[in-house]
Amino acid sequence: MKKVKTGFFCQHCGYMSPKWLGKCPSCSGWNCFAEELIASDESGSRAEMQFGGQPMPIDEIPAQEGERTLTGIAEIDRVLGGGIVAGSAVLIGGEPGIGKSTLMLQVMKNLAQNGQKVLYVSGEESASQIKLRANRIGAEARDLLVLVEVSLEKILEQIKKVEPAIVVIDSIQTVYSADLMSAPGSVGQVREASSRLILSAKKNGIPVFLVGHVTKDGSIAGPKV
Repeated sequence: MKKVKTGFFCQHCGYMSPKWLGKCPSCSGWNCFAEELIASDESGSRAEMQFGGQPMPIDEIPAQEGERTLTGIAEIDRVLGGGIVAGSAVLIGGEPGIGKSTLMLQVMKNLAQNGQKVLYVSGEESASQIKLRANRIGAEARDLLVLVEVSLEKILEQIKKVEPAIVVIDSIQTVYSADLMSAPGSVGQVREASSRLILSAKKNGIPVFLVGHVTKDGSIAGPKV
């Protein structure tokens, strides 16, 4: 039988210790360590965590910046430096109920109405709840696809199958990988889900928006790591 490997992770900053500690030596937080299973290196998903690139002379690398995609909301375009960059990963943080999901749905509506296929992945609300919000803001577009899913492997599979122009993950705390046995929202799960989604964005040139909640002390939970 394979030996189960575990570690103790700080739920504030992600610091790992082989044993439980009362105070985190990294962020000085108290009583914030939780034991989590660590995925084995033999996991099949590790094959995805690589670009498979080859060294090439720098003078042969094409230096094309590419066009930015406008969201249709001037302030968001300004914050993003003039629009969405292909293959970028953007973290949308804010307190629960402040309007992150509504804002992302508005952006997806604008892009879909311009003929771009977009994928809105929700792990917190049902499809009918998203539909009701979409009706309130007029987000009726055939190219706006809604996926209710929390499995990271299933989400990556659908991204590969649908090939959307932009993906929204709402929220990253609800996504979990079968390679880790820890609960969704834990430091290990958030780190695993975020890294694999960001790598997928870079490899395929698909921008991804990761929605993250803010805790009562004002820091972004999980994704701060």
